[in-house]
Amino acid sequence: MKSRKTRVAILGAVAPLALSLAACGGGGGGVNSTPTPTPTPTPTPTPTPTPTPTPTSDNFVTAEYSRSNGVTSAKAIAAYQAGATGAGVTAAVIDSGINPASPEFTGRILAASTDTAGSRGLGDDDGHGTAVAATIAAAKNDSGMHGVAFNASLLIARSDTPGSCTDTSGPVDEQGCQHPDSAIARGVDLAVTNNARVINISLGGSAANAQLRAAISRATAAGIVIVISAGNDSDPNPDPLAAVALDSVARGLVIIAGAVDGNDQIASFSNRAGTGASQYLAALGVRVRTVDNVEQQVLYTGTSFSAPIISGAVALLAEAFPNLTGAQIVQLLFASARDAGDAGVDAIYGRGLLDIARAFQPQGQLSLAGSAIIVADGVNGTTSAPMGDGGQGVAVNAVVLDDYDRAYDVDLSRTVGRSAPGFALGAALQQRGRHFGAAGPAMTVSLSVADNRFAPNAAPLLLDPREARVARATAGYIASRIDPATQIALGLSTSAGTIAGQLKGETAPSFLVADDPGRTMGFQRDAKTAFAIRHEIAGFGITATAENGEALLFEADSLGALRNRFSRYGYDRMSLGVDRRWGRLALGLEASRLAENNSVLGAHFSPALGGNGATSWFLDLSARVEAGRGWSAGAMMRQGTTRPRAGGALRTNAFSLDIAKAAVFSLKDSVALRLAQPLRVSHGGLDLMLPVAYDYETLVTTYGIQRLNLAPSGQELNAEAAYTRPWGRGWMTANLYYRREPGNLYYALDDVGAALRFTMGF
Repeated sequence: MKSRKTRVAILGAVAPLALSLAACGGGGGGVNSTPTPTPTPTPTPTPTPTPTPTPTSDNFVTAEYSRSNGVTSAKAIAAYQAGATGAGVTAAVIDSGINPASPEFTGRILAASTDTAGSRGLGDDDGHGTAVAATIAAAKNDSGMHGVAFNASLLIARSDTPGSCTDTSGPVDEQGCQHPDSAIARGVDLAVTNNARVINISLGGSAANAQLRAAISRATAAGIVIVISAGNDSDPNPDPLAAVALDSVARGLVIIAGAVDGNDQIASFSNRAGTGASQYLAALGVRVRTVDNVEQQVLYTGTSFSAPIISGAVALLAEAFPNLTGAQIVQLLFASARDAGDAGVDAIYGRGLLDIARAFQPQGQLSLAGSAIIVADGVNGTTSAPMGDGGQGVAVNAVVLDDYDRAYDVDLSRTVGRSAPGFALGAALQQRGRHFGAAGPAMTVSLSVADNRFAPNAAPLLLDPREARVARATAGYIASRIDPATQIALGLSTSAGTIAGQLKGETAPSFLVADDPGRTMGFQRDAKTAFAIRHEIAGFGITATAENGEALLFEADSLGALRNRFSRYGYDRMSLGVDRRWGRLALGLEASRLAENNSVLGAHFSPALGGNGATSWFLDLSARVEAGRGWSAGAMMRQGTTRPRAGGALRTNAFSLDIAKAAVFSLKDSVALRLAQPLRVSHGGLDLMLPVAYDYETLVTTYGIQRLNLAPSGQELNAEAAYTRPWGRGWMTANLYYRREPGNLYYALDDVGAALRFTMGF
């Protein structure tokens, strides 16, 4: 009969409530430790998204937690904050027994626990078994330390040969607990019978015999994870018993536990990964604080105490994610391990260092529960200027699944980006070039050619929302009178509002920044083609327009952003308006419809946020009065409703007020003032049908309506003054403007600027 031993040497005993220092074996000697350990600094991981159910708000960072260096080194706090403590999970410990009377295990030692080497009770003559069990599951009771999975249930298999732990006869290196393979095998079978999720074997010695190999095969076939200490002989390869991890009976479910010190360096005594690198995982194994069989806190050193830290991690994952198989838990621990030594799997650290926080983070691609809809790790949508800083303040909770079908709660509102506000003045001044025009009794032609030789080297964010494209752009229109009452116009890279204004004979002050809302859509766009027709009847003018183009959005996470370019999303717009002049007063009323296939008021959202596409209706009311003596005033108001395909509704508005005076200092000069608010979402958002709960047992997803509020806190207001006068053969225009909260971003710095322009006709 094969036997293996665990040798424990007490190096010093101190008064009660103080610490003892010990070294544990597992096929070899130990490392002496003398100073009292400094607890590992408390980690503060903030995993996002977080596992379901909703994380607990309990404070786990206590003095007891800080003293539990096996816990802190593994970063188990992330599991606790996610609600996982090992509750409901059975961890089997095959060792020298346990102190069943210890308050560290009250109510959590399963009745099926037994002596597999004899007919004794569970009592621990040696202390090693109790210390190992405590490292896994000692209670969180504000006393001493606590285990990694402090609420897990313990299945104890006492496997030491009766009398061996107290036998001091014979050679020194043969003294100590003896654990026959037959007793270990019965312990493994006991774990299978009682549905344990993990088996801890902090033992070492000779290779597993046929009986033990068969038991391990039955356990791994049942999906149970087995953790075996690597050994304490400083060998380049794991202990022969741990080498069973490479046997076919292991099915990849046996983890070899190596030891590192408090600085994450391989312990001098620890057997290295060597031939077992693919199954080797390291955890703290130097001066691990735990509790022995006489309820005294001790510091143990050896791979025997790296193993239970890893076993505790298995228990935490099994509770938090009951859908995980044993194979998936092992894969997770390996995939989430922190790399150490040479990059990748190496002969010293194997897979790397245990990191429970990373194991609890989602792995691979996320998708909405119950669907194949991908949820991006970074940005799932970008607002446009009318929405500004909207999308924040109210959580949009959804359940997502990772590559292991683990459910997480994620706040999708935190994945909405904001498009940067454009530099309005720079964009306006960038549109330099040449203008050509010709007019006759029945036709007018206008063409503008941008001359980039004189344009500043500006980024795409400078693109102006109003007219032609800056780079190599041409813009123009042709207007023709069909009959005395009817005119038509066709525009290229010119908005429908511009050519409709020409048909109406409108004139407007020369503002650069404070736009007339009737000429813009509120978001940056590139008009492609436009058509307008106007008919006058009984003093009224009726104008219909159509326009198609592309909404322009700078998305930080898009491929275009890497090239400093806009994303482009097509739109179509139609309008019908009526206007009339009564003496010095002119009034206008216009209704328009905006259809977007891949955007919402110029914003873009991924399918996780309902996708894209929207229909908007706007009603514009305008008025202008000529008050005499060169004075004039104008006002324009827009109200809008947008219906996204995803659901919900947005209410929008915009306005402008201006006043102008001609012949101020000379007969041909003029001064004008304007106050304007660009299009802004006043209230509303996307009403999204999202998964809000997920049942691991039935795999049923529960859905609910979640609103992504798109009304911004910021409100852009633009004030501008313009002065124009003739200068030689041209015109000199001076503009001064002020923009508050540009782009409807409450945190955006105010934009103040001035411009002096000179234009000349030929």
